[in-house]
Amino acid sequence: MIAENLAEVRERISQATKKSGRDPDSVRLVVVSKQVDIAHIEEARTAGAVIFGENKIQDAVPKIDQMRSEGISWHFIGHLQKNKVKFLDERFDLIHSVDSLELAEKIANQCQSENRVQSVLLQINVSGETAKFGMEPGELVNQMLAFSRLKGIRVEGLMTIPPYHPDSENSRRHFSRLRELRDQCEKQNRISLYELSMGMTNDFEVAVEEGATLVRVGTAIFGPRRAIDRK
Repeated sequence: MIAENLAEVRERISQATKKSGRDPDSVRLVVVSKQVDIAHIEEARTAGAVIFGENKIQDAVPKIDQMRSEGISWHFIGHLQKNKVKFLDERFDLIHSVDSLELAEKIANQCQSENRVQSVLLQINVSGETAKFGMEPGELVNQMLAFSRLKGIRVEGLMTIPPYHPDSENSRRHFSRLRELRDQCEKQNRISLYELSMGMTNDFEVAVEEGATLVRVGTAIFGPRRAIDRK
């Protein structure tokens, strides 16, 4: 079932890229494996999944350390608390959820002490939801240069999570807004922000049409989390 679901999601991404005139290879699928046991993750891996996304450090670290890492990549996609930065080590190729300059500085300092550079995305609250993490658009614009100057991290793009709505079209304006913010920051600061991480199970096709380079899909591949026999 996981293999079939994965193939279907990939086909839907492919169709969305064709609809919007994009190269299918310009979009990567992050298979969200939070609350999924290693056996099911291995099943997805066997079916061809190459990027897995976790949202809690305490759950992700044992999985990553236990699994063979050859040929796969791990992304951190959840809210990152400052006191958990020390556990990142070199486990994650990309952190999607840097939501403040203070957090970015913490990661940068940690990575400098380890003599490495961490790729990150900046999380933006484009919808203005008070319950959502992420910087306000104006905050991003004002601080973008400061982010780009930090040593120890490499800012590769932006991420957002729009409000959930059963109609995926409701997310389009938020995805479009993130793309516009990216373009504005690139132009004003003469930097490159290639990655746009946006779109989940209920709206990833719309996200692809609006320029997503990374979509984060879990439920459409593994099913509802409660249906998984966690071990």
